[in-house]
Amino acid sequence: MKIVFATNNPNKIKEVQAQLPENIKLLSLEEIGCFEDIPETAPTLEGNALQKATYVKETYGYDCFADDTGLEVEALDGAPGVFSARYAGNQKNDHENMNKLLAELNGKTNRKAQFKTVIALILNGKTLFFAGICKGTILEQKKGDKGFGYDPIFQPEGYELAFAEMSIEQKNKIGHRGKAVQKLIEYLNKIS
Repeated sequence: MKIVFATNNPNKIKEVQAQLPENIKLLSLEEIGCFEDIPETAPTLEGNALQKATYVKETYGYDCFADDTGLEVEALDGAPGVFSARYAGNQKNDHENMNKLLAELNGKTNRKAQFKTVIALILNGKTLFFAGICKGTILEQKKGDKGFGYDPIFQPEGYELAFAEMSIEQKNKIGHRGKAVQKLIEYLNKIS
């Protein structure tokens, strides 16, 4: 089975492909000739994921899935949430996003947060959603050099390491995207 993952983020593709069984081949947007910036204007993670998947299906005709992920920080009333990738501006700079978040949490004792990933799948005329959540804490400073996004400042519950200090395999096992992808894979295995 071939299916499009509607993202241009090579890190996401690598993480998800590492979880897929051999009978499922992931195609990137680049591989189907999609180079435009797909809009993400919905007010929710679910809405953004569906918007991207629908765009690919309607424009290119491929069955596909798309995800949207948000970091929800308790002391900031769930921010940055749906704006996580653009928290410090439209340039989508990971370091600037982290620096802004750390500055806003400066002096706050409540550093509880969670990552939430929602996947929208459009396959065989059906639309389905799969979600994964990973609870944790925002660290006071960056640690590690693996991963991407907020990984250097997010420490999952029950671990001493930041996501950026973990291998892809470790992160996939406990992380938000890994949990959502696992649900997606279970569904794809049932129907393939």
